[in-house]
Amino acid sequence: MGTVLNIDRSISGQPWRWRRVGEPGLSMDALVDELLLARGVERDDLPRHRDPKIRDFLPDPSCFRDMDKGAKRLADAIQSGETIAIFGDYDVDGATSAALLTLLLRRLGSDPIVYIPDRLMEGYGPSGKALVELQARGASVAVCVDCGAQAFEALEEARTAGLDVIVVDHHQCASLLPAAFALINPNRLDESADGAAQGHLAAVGMAFLLGVALLRELRTRGAFEAIAEPKILDLLDLVALGTVADVARLKNLNRAFVTQGLKVMAGRQNVGMAALIEASRLVKPPSCRDLGFALGPRINAGGRVGKSDLGVRLLTTADPEEARTIAAELDRLNEERRGIELLVCEQAEQQAADQTEAPVITVMSSGWHQGVIGIVAGRLKERFGRPAIVISECEDGSGKGSGRSISGVDLGAAVLAAKHSGLLLAGGGHAMAAGLTLPQGGLEPFREFINARLADDVERSRSDRALLLDALLAPGGVAAALCDALDLAGPYGAGWPGPRVAAGPARLLKTGIVGEGHVRGIATGDDGRSFKFIAFRSAGTDLGQALLESATDRRWWLAGTIKRDEWNGGNAAEMHVEDAALA
Repeated sequence: MGTVLNIDRSISGQPWRWRRVGEPGLSMDALVDELLLARGVERDDLPRHRDPKIRDFLPDPSCFRDMDKGAKRLADAIQSGETIAIFGDYDVDGATSAALLTLLLRRLGSDPIVYIPDRLMEGYGPSGKALVELQARGASVAVCVDCGAQAFEALEEARTAGLDVIVVDHHQCASLLPAAFALINPNRLDESADGAAQGHLAAVGMAFLLGVALLRELRTRGAFEAIAEPKILDLLDLVALGTVADVARLKNLNRAFVTQGLKVMAGRQNVGMAALIEASRLVKPPSCRDLGFALGPRINAGGRVGKSDLGVRLLTTADPEEARTIAAELDRLNEERRGIELLVCEQAEQQAADQTEAPVITVMSSGWHQGVIGIVAGRLKERFGRPAIVISECEDGSGKGSGRSISGVDLGAAVLAAKHSGLLLAGGGHAMAAGLTLPQGGLEPFREFINARLADDVERSRSDRALLLDALLAPGGVAAALCDALDLAGPYGAGWPGPRVAAGPARLLKTGIVGEGHVRGIATGDDGRSFKFIAFRSAGTDLGQALLESATDRRWWLAGTIKRDEWNGGNAAEMHVEDAALA
């Protein structure tokens, strides 16, 4: 497509292009349709996507390999009174997956053991020791959520001990699968076509589908003739939180999960979720953005710098006082995490400055807290526009690493390939994120491998880089009414980008730095209509400097997203600026 406004090189050095060229002067309803079409929706499928409901997108759970096998085993355990264990991961996806199954099993008369490993002491995924310990505590079946796809040794030990393990995961699998009783994962290489089509689901989405299959199995057995069938839709707030926090692509079923989950969350049925919302100081019902930037980080803080089970305990408690206490602790830990993150990020950026031409930024140092390296990798990815891997060196010279990728570059597959090549002790993930364990002295061989493996993909992704726009506005068009219309095509997130517009031509007034390097100002058009703008963390960038140093008679096009400025109870609109170009 041709460039927008003939801008082929903006302040950030990229062209501006239409996401989809639509007709000018559209009504608000037509604009919503254009937004949906631009995100890949077929025209005859617009009604379903305008109001995404679970029933319109939910697949038959039986389309996934091992789903029915896993559901039947859980139904047997429930009806025979066996003890069930839930083994979860320590991040938000793992916590919400574990909480969802725990709450559902409790409503079915079972009281499962919940086990969340310690990030620093035990690392990611199930260990044989932990699973055997659960069997010794009386569990005859264990469900591993958001982990287990690569746990070959651990699951073999569990099988030897007589523990049936059901894996509910979404991370990439190898051609050889571990010895699980059932392995439910849409990213199995031998998955059915219908199951593989749901490969974008987070683990909590797969846990929800297991819950649907379990209720169906119990229904066919007549289990709900004596007791009321639990309403699994009441647990969609957990699915929404885990899906957004795990940066799963918000398309099809995931959009329905989040849309309907936010409605459940607004009702504050979950005592722990309500306490978390209060601790996050959210005065309005949470938005999709709040899940990723307010609620998710607080749940994550327990696993990163505190006790790994705090998130699950919060989301499964029925005691309001306990919920408030845990939520306050997670809020405190989140502030502690922010301080640690800033220090590690500063040191990592100094190392990364020497790798600006490398396909993949790979940095390593001792003393970096393992709980924040994933966040720091995300920061490096955003700053340098390429995949980034941050590795914390351990006392024995090995390293624990976490990586984040850019669109079109499958980091999880590359890390898995490095593991199979003998360069890693452990590793895996999905396209946009991965974790790894590096052997002593293994940094340079791994760096050479990952750079060579991903060089072409990174170059292709970066060469295709452009700022994609959905609409062109006069300064007076930046208004609250537009925000309402744009929201109708949401929720927005990974894989379903928020609408980006360009507004102008406008002169910049009252520019200055606020907060942590944010550039704020007022843009005014020739007709006197104006709007507020802010460019986050931009003071030290080319964009920020251009905005700050602009003469008042220079006219600009500003590009970014339109948001409500609700600070101090306001309801006006402002632009969150991502790029700019001279008019």
